[in-house]
Amino acid sequence: MGRKNWQQKMLKVKIWNIRFCLLALFFGMLINSLSAQELIRLWPEGKMPNSKGMQLPDSVSNQYLFYTTNPRIYAYPASKERNTGAAVLVVPGGGYLRLPSDYSKNATAQFYQSQGINAFVLCHRLPALRDLIQPEKAPLQDAQRAMRIIRANAARWGIDPNRVGVAGTSAGGHVASTLGTHLEDVSKLDDSLDSFSFRPDFMILVSPVISFKEGVAHKGSKDLLIGRNPSEDMVYNYSNENRVTKQTPPTVLIHGNDDKTVPSMNSVLFYQAMQKAGLSSSLHIFPSGGHGYTVNMNKGSASMWPTIVMEWLREMKILP
Repeated sequence: MGRKNWQQKMLKVKIWNIRFCLLALFFGMLINSLSAQELIRLWPEGKMPNSKGMQLPDSVSNQYLFYTTNPRIYAYPASKERNTGAAVLVVPGGGYLRLPSDYSKNATAQFYQSQGINAFVLCHRLPALRDLIQPEKAPLQDAQRAMRIIRANAARWGIDPNRVGVAGTSAGGHVASTLGTHLEDVSKLDDSLDSFSFRPDFMILVSPVISFKEGVAHKGSKDLLIGRNPSEDMVYNYSNENRVTKQTPPTVLIHGNDDKTVPSMNSVLFYQAMQKAGLSSSLHIFPSGGHGYTVNMNKGSASMWPTIVMEWLREMKILP
């Protein structure tokens, strides 16, 4: 190879290396821009309801959080250029047993953020926590408080307080649907946040746990939230298809027909209750995909669900 050809080849290699570095820098900046910007604790020091006052550190194992006495939300604010004014509280699943331990790269929150929706990921207390007085109330208390914090800071994030919803997957779908159907204020603290509504303006429920009825319930979620030998009243009250009222917000339900963990009948029962109450709802059951659809790793027709949800939000006038 001649010296001139060798020099040309080396020049091409250098140019390729520069392009690669610039591309890596761009994606690094993009990832950083989509990471959680702020951790916000839900309760003032010493004023958390339903607590015995125990100070327990987070219990983390194999990248999962098994209990915490510091419930919180992680903010993924939309960029000013793309901000639609809408917001969503994201509730991860985990069967009421565990939650993710790393909230810095939540794919669901990043998806909504990329669509101009301000996202907030909830890290709520889990029922097995020894600090709790009434374990079944803790997730709802934390979800209500989170909604109030979002609305109280709406101006700061450029949010329309009338377009704040909730999105939950699996047991997170049970937390979300409880937030949307249980009208009792269990998070009142006699502070300035009490004046803000905790009711979501819309619900996005993906592979949700809804009912604790025999033959439909996800046994793990049921046992952990209301105990292995709950009363009939407890089963009825936490089967959220029974709690649908005229105040229940518009809801879109996403499920897989082959879901072996949480039967799709959970979504069907909630849809039927919404229809009976004359409320706006949309049900999509895909033939395959199993349990807990993600926003970016689904096969077949189930891959369309994020697009369906975005179009539904536009139809509901949540998005422009």
